[in-house]
Amino acid sequence: MAFQESEYHPYDFANRRHIGPSPAEIAAMLATAGASSLDALIDETVPAGIRQATPLDWGPALSEQAALHRLRLTARKNRVLTSMIGQGYHGTVTPPVIQRNILENPAWYTAYTPYQPEISQGRLEALLNFQTMICDLTGLDVANASLLDEATAAAEAMALCQRSASNKATAFFVDHHCHPQTIAVIRTRAEPLGWEVIVGDPVTDLDPTTVFGAIFQYPGTYGHCPDFSAQIAALHDAGAIASVAADPLALTLLVPPGEMGADIAIGSTQRFGVPLGFGGPHAAYMAVRDPLKRSMPGRIVGVSIDARGNRAYRLSLQTREQHIRREKATSNICTAQALLAVMASMYAVFHGPEGLRAIAQRIHRKTVRLAKGLESLGFKVEPEAFFDTITVEVGGLQGVILKAAVAEGVNLRKIGTDRIGITLDERTRREHTQAVWRAFGGDMLDRELDHDIRLPDGLIRTSAYLTHPIFHMNRAEAEMTRYMRRLADRDLALDRAMIPLGSCTMKLNATAEMMALSWPEFADIHPFVPSDQTEGYQEVIGDLCAKLCAITGYDAVSMQPNSGAQGEYAGLLTIRAYHASRGDEARNICLIPTSAHGTNPASAQMAGMKVVVVRAAENGDIDLDDFRAKAEAAGERLSCCMVTYPSTHGVFEETIREVCEITHAHGGQVYMDGANMNALVGLVRPGEIGSDVSHMNLHKTFCIPHGGGGPGMGPIGVKAHLAPFLPGRPDGAGRVSAADFGSPSLLVISWAYCLMMGGAGLTQATKIAILNANYIAARLAEAYPILFARNGRVAHECIVDTRVFKDAGVTVDDVAKRLIDCGFHAPTMSWPVAGTLMIEPTESEPKAELDRFATAMLAIAKEAEAIRAGRMDRENNPLRNAPHTVEDLVGDWDRPYSREAACYPPGAFRVDKYWAPVNRVDNVWGDRNLVCSCPPVESYQDAAE
Repeated sequence: MAFQESEYHPYDFANRRHIGPSPAEIAAMLATAGASSLDALIDETVPAGIRQATPLDWGPALSEQAALHRLRLTARKNRVLTSMIGQGYHGTVTPPVIQRNILENPAWYTAYTPYQPEISQGRLEALLNFQTMICDLTGLDVANASLLDEATAAAEAMALCQRSASNKATAFFVDHHCHPQTIAVIRTRAEPLGWEVIVGDPVTDLDPTTVFGAIFQYPGTYGHCPDFSAQIAALHDAGAIASVAADPLALTLLVPPGEMGADIAIGSTQRFGVPLGFGGPHAAYMAVRDPLKRSMPGRIVGVSIDARGNRAYRLSLQTREQHIRREKATSNICTAQALLAVMASMYAVFHGPEGLRAIAQRIHRKTVRLAKGLESLGFKVEPEAFFDTITVEVGGLQGVILKAAVAEGVNLRKIGTDRIGITLDERTRREHTQAVWRAFGGDMLDRELDHDIRLPDGLIRTSAYLTHPIFHMNRAEAEMTRYMRRLADRDLALDRAMIPLGSCTMKLNATAEMMALSWPEFADIHPFVPSDQTEGYQEVIGDLCAKLCAITGYDAVSMQPNSGAQGEYAGLLTIRAYHASRGDEARNICLIPTSAHGTNPASAQMAGMKVVVVRAAENGDIDLDDFRAKAEAAGERLSCCMVTYPSTHGVFEETIREVCEITHAHGGQVYMDGANMNALVGLVRPGEIGSDVSHMNLHKTFCIPHGGGGPGMGPIGVKAHLAPFLPGRPDGAGRVSAADFGSPSLLVISWAYCLMMGGAGLTQATKIAILNANYIAARLAEAYPILFARNGRVAHECIVDTRVFKDAGVTVDDVAKRLIDCGFHAPTMSWPVAGTLMIEPTESEPKAELDRFATAMLAIAKEAEAIRAGRMDRENNPLRNAPHTVEDLVGDWDRPYSREAACYPPGAFRVDKYWAPVNRVDNVWGDRNLVCSCPPVESYQDAAE
């Protein structure tokens, strides 16, 4: 029998890692959706007038092996030297047990923000540990569950000072020893809001009566460790607020900011086991005194109870003020760095207080020995007292020494023209110290020098920290691994089931795309090393920017924004700078539809703009008549409009070109929110339909994982006329994040995604995302009204109306919690329409998972109908009591429905069922009895059993 050559080649289906349905499943789904073909469905869904004319094409898609080889070749172009630059970034050791079980574990990195607390108890506990760690180290009362980076946290602290000060000052004082990138970000934030920034010496230049607040660096960027108690007391006397940017590792040895009287402490937890990554992602922190807790930006994890009275964790207070104050907000924070905060908290659990103190002491001893060696060579070393950083006066030898250090494999910090900064960390070894001495012209051995203590007198910490039992657990690797596993098992992440969240694309984060993140060539690069050491990063960033331009139709990209909200802010600042360059400073009105994300009006206000709200029409579109009237009323004051496309209602509005034309006719610019770009890639280029700037959520459309609420990246693309005004350009918008490229280590993920998908694969992914959404809509239409569909079609997401069950007493919350029993994360609840669910299945989900979800939703509808018909009790029913836990099955069962109906509803797995660890969480109790740090040891008894 002749051998028949197979037509199959594995490379032909390389993009199937991201495209869930098989060809046969696609055909069956098209039949259910009533479409003759995939292209016919796209033609019926996406208006012809906005379709791009040319396909995406940058060559064939690479196989996983070829892409990883390309990544290896690129990584080798980076030079990894020992970094002693400091400036807020430090070498650190990620314990392998944390690297493998947190950073590289999809149970942790594919999780969503814990808005559904019943299925987020594991990461909520880890984040509560983080908050407890921060409160203890800073000596303050309440901490949030992380911010983006130290510089943006400092800007948030400034805004919090302004909101909370009792005086009417309009200036903010910044310690001249703050890190340069921090000062730059503070200036960027202050300028549009009309706040003056005064940078100076806290001893000689601070007049507390003229400022609403101040921030001090501790230790300072050049190593100084002053006592700020007197300045803080003077600020309080003047009705101002005091904040301190503090290194958390230094706080294991030094008096914490809270004991100096500070109201706010901010900083970075990067050196708690999080790789440098060329600048990010890293978890910043903020801690405040109790009276400021309701004004603090970001997310706060609190302790509450569930329906049985058992302890349960949840997000408390809903302090994300962009949802409360909108256009009056002074913060648009919506992205934390949850995954990195979890890593930092586990680092503290792993080492405990004694271990952290020992690490800090070793670093200090090494720094003292280094300083004594340099002094013995005749160099002047400052300051006299320090923790891990010294500054050396070198006169005209600066260039020679810096070059010699690089030859020795060490990067030092250039300060001015005649000084060099040196910062040590836990990775500093004896050979590194000796290499520095050689660069300075010395040849002594480390062991030839003894060491003493040069911490500042009167600032040695005596108070206890990390006293909670969680930081004193048995740190044998077996126990650490099991603890992290127990927490992960309490959560529902993308590795277990579909997370069908509308407007927050939760798609596959392919393993091959994630691998390079841990490679030293990407992980161990300091953000401020010489450019000739980052050629690999430059290749990744340059090629990814080029691909994003090809995808979007824009001409230039800035990678600096490290979240979607930061991207909005950066885009609006770019527009503002463009208008200012043309003498149009009066253009300050931003038109925003009522359905916009809460961050949109907050971002506009932060950019110094006045928000004018535009109504929505009956069909959910922008009301074109209202838009036109308000654009005409704004006239020469119109700065821009902010639109989301496809709209937040899950449809392609056919009037989008007209919206852009009206805006341009009045001299404004169009900002198009990139949250829904998963419906555009390969089909529509925003830059070709009238948009001038967009942010791109790389943590959604381009596969960077959500990490339980961060990391994220929100780079912005702009048309050519806006390119000179991007962040980082000479005439640009100013620095919006600490590092030049935001969180650049994440970019290797998106780059690998583009390489392995190719232009055709990305386009196919978009088409399947639209198919999956239309398939879900078709399956659910028999039980739920589908809102805003056009000719029976939706975009990449659909909104189902659960208000049809209102007469049965069933709420959207009941549906969401019942989905937990079925093993699903709920879709987006009550946004943009109250009482609805917005479902985005993404292209990654196969037909079997979509059918399982549809089965669960249809069964829930039948339960609601049974309640309406009186066949189920209106108060005591599976929907009202959901989610059901194992504890519900223990003991007597007195409910008018069976245990099986409770715990194994249609759609649930029987063998691999996910069990929620707690019953429905009581949100009101949690806010009335606010506890935002680890509960006392007594309450852990039940958790230990």
